Amino acid sequence: MGEQVQIALVQQASSLEPALNLAAVRELGHHPAVAEADLVVLPEAFARDFGSPRDQLAKFAEPLTGPFATAVEEFASDQRTVVAGMFEQSDDPDRPFNTLLVRGAVHAEYRKIHLYDSFGYRESDRLTPGGWTPVTFRLGGFTVGLLTCYDLRFPELARALVDQGADLLVIPAAWVAGRDEDEHRLKVHHWETLVRARAIENVCYVAAVGQPGPRYTGHSMVVDPRGEVVVRAGAGEQVLSALLDPDAVATARAANPSLANRRPTAG
Repeated sequence: MGEQVQIALVQQASSLEPALNLAAVRELGHHPAVAEADLVVLPEAFARDFGSPRDQLAKFAEPLTGPFATAVEEFASDQRTVVAGMFEQSDDPDRPFNTLLVRGAVHAEYRKIHLYDSFGYRESDRLTPGGWTPVTFRLGGFTVGLLTCYDLRFPELARALVDQGADLLVIPAAWVAGRDEDEHRLKVHHWETLVRARAIENVCYVAAVGQPGPRYTGHSMVVDPRGEVVVRAGAGEQVLSALLDPDAVATARAANPSLANRRPTAG
């Protein structure tokens, strides 16, 4: 039997004031679901919210040894691994990386590959994309693969992670809400459909956590390898908890061996 992982998804808004987000990280351990978790996942851009499309994010970028990374590392431990979004300094002084920081039992970083140039936004004007480097790490009985927000719309990245052994995909996000009721409904529909699709097509767990409304859509969720929703949030602030079992992945992949049934692509 593989080692199970208790996960907590923290659907919490980040502030425009970085000091408040540092304080929020330090307070996380007071929530029972977070205190008991092996893996704690915070949303994208938790170190500082994106702000308006005119905000220059470079002045909020930090090195991987900066205040936010230090706070995350102090909150993490050998028993608790934390994933959290931040803006990381890059070689371009005007356009930092959109980075997922992993600290605790595992140390890793993932720099968002697909920047959100869609629905009237141009994230690439303010941020530098990461190179094509799918990032995985081992935790308990799982190989965890990392994606960030808009990456969810690109199934080839999820499949590349699965080809590296991932059986749990973790997706921190700040999934922007629609500009009117109809677009908002559409954005929530896309989020929920794509999260479940990534689980079904890769026969793996998907844990997706977003910032809450009204600025973002919320609706964080954990989906199992059969595509069933284990737990989900609404639009407001909430902490979700779920126990993930690697044996459930093995059972699902035995019943639905679609990964093994793939035909090689033409060379």
